[in-house]
Amino acid sequence: MLGTRKERLNQQLQREIAVILQRELKDPEIGFVTITRVELSNDLAYAKVGYSCLGGPDERHRSQQALDRSSGYVRNLVRKRLHLKIIPQLLFRFDESIEGSIDMAKQLDQLNQT
Repeated sequence: MLGTRKERLNQQLQREIAVILQRELKDPEIGFVTITRVELSNDLAYAKVGYSCLGGPDERHRSQQALDRSSGYVRNLVRKRLHLKIIPQLLFRFDESIEGSIDMAKQLDQLNQT
């Protein structure tokens, strides 16, 4: 089973946005960003785009500002590629789950060493 339409759209949007950020967007402020998830609203009008990035809080802040500035451009490219009736507004949000997983792995490593 391929899942619901919304789940398929989430995956397709995640792939397209990742490709756009990697190949099309030339903003040096974005840094090394990875799209971790996309969550569409029930009416498909909004999409929360989770991302992670390398670096500290300063790099994360610059990446967030650059992604916010370029969200309209990315949305326009998604519109051209997916041909959907409703193209969601993209809301980029830092995904803290990756950072939490890394911290948890470090703590487990420290416990195993003792």
